[in-house]
Amino acid sequence: MSQNIITELQWRGLVQDIMPGTEEQLLKEMTSTYIGFDPTADSLHIGSLVPIILLVHLEKFGHKPVALVGGATGMIGDPSGKSDERNLLDEEALAKNVAGIKSVLSRFLDFNSTAVNAPVLVNNYDWMKDFSFIDFAREVGKRITVNYMMAKDSVKKRLSGEGEGMSFTEFTYQLIQGYDFVHLYNTHNCKLQMGGSDQWGNITTGTELIRRMNGDGAKAFAMTCPLITKADGSKFGKSEGGNIWLTSDKTSVYKFYQFWLNTADADAIKYIKIFTFLNQETVNQLISEHEEAPHLRLLQKRLAEEITIFVHSKEELEKAIQASNILFGKSTSDDLKKLSNEQFLEIFDGVPQATVSQENIDSGLSIVDALAGKTNFLASNGEAKRELKANAVSVNKEKVSEDFKISQEDLINGKFVLIGKGKKNNYILVIE
Repeated sequence: MSQNIITELQWRGLVQDIMPGTEEQLLKEMTSTYIGFDPTADSLHIGSLVPIILLVHLEKFGHKPVALVGGATGMIGDPSGKSDERNLLDEEALAKNVAGIKSVLSRFLDFNSTAVNAPVLVNNYDWMKDFSFIDFAREVGKRITVNYMMAKDSVKKRLSGEGEGMSFTEFTYQLIQGYDFVHLYNTHNCKLQMGGSDQWGNITTGTELIRRMNGDGAKAFAMTCPLITKADGSKFGKSEGGNIWLTSDKTSVYKFYQFWLNTADADAIKYIKIFTFLNQETVNQLISEHEEAPHLRLLQKRLAEEITIFVHSKEELEKAIQASNILFGKSTSDDLKKLSNEQFLEIFDGVPQATVSQENIDSGLSIVDALAGKTNFLASNGEAKRELKANAVSVNKEKVSEDFKISQEDLINGKFVLIGKGKKNNYILVIE
């Protein structure tokens, strides 16, 4: 690994804008660097993975990462990249969100470490809550002109007719974020702020405030990374079910793993650099192997494995792979019977279901009835019989013939039966 973190981040595609002198500062000494996380929800989704990964890279290179949870700024809402005013959260919702985000960040950064460059977790509500409006106007508002603030892209876009204009509350956001940088500069010797490219205006307001409030000798730096996009132009981080979250209560590990596994080839080449810590030689080797045999999806598999281990754990990855094998691979009825109800329903989410009574099972449910008569999975008994004659039907992954009857022994967890037709069609019987 090169000792120059900027060189490392550049080949990974993680540098968009960088203030002159930033690279030199990072080469000169251990540098406290902060990134802010807005508490708009009680968890973080994969849109926040890049800033988390940046903090982990900083720590690996011997710098001190500072994660800021915006308890105060979350009360206002960041206008950057937004065309409309955000809804304001009440204090109870905000406190819940802050606690949730702290919990997520603690999985990636050890805030109890005793190392010299141990990560630090801060909440800007702690220093903003007692700052009176008059004091803020005198100490901070006085230092920056309205002309300077109006020149920022995030302000210009809102004033030029996108959305409904901009409230004074949101207009002050860049000053409050700027003051966070001043506070961390003075209390944690924090000299660099990083963030997504939409944050450049807010971050540079902070470097300007540090210079104006601490004198010309005070130097602070800024760096942003590109906002992640998908090659087809659709929004990164969303699936049919909405956001992909970093906590398993909101997005199961299986779905998380599947999201990365289903990455398009062009995106996988980009994402393997951004979202994993594999070195350049390994990444280049993987890309060339992938280009020789793209149908094997080696890149997607490695990407999904690395990132699932990073976010969840090796044990959780293994469970997700096992679940994938059940759905797509050569699994047995014994494999199916090891699944919990939750796992079973999660793996076969979206598969057509029909309910039959326990009495039908007790008397032995014919496979023809299970396919057609009692369920309408197939259009007619005739079609069911044709598929059975063609040896195309399985019960719990094992092939069956026309005289097969489903009994109590075939039930998974006493409740489900998985019927397959051909390689791709699955149906679930729910027994009630």
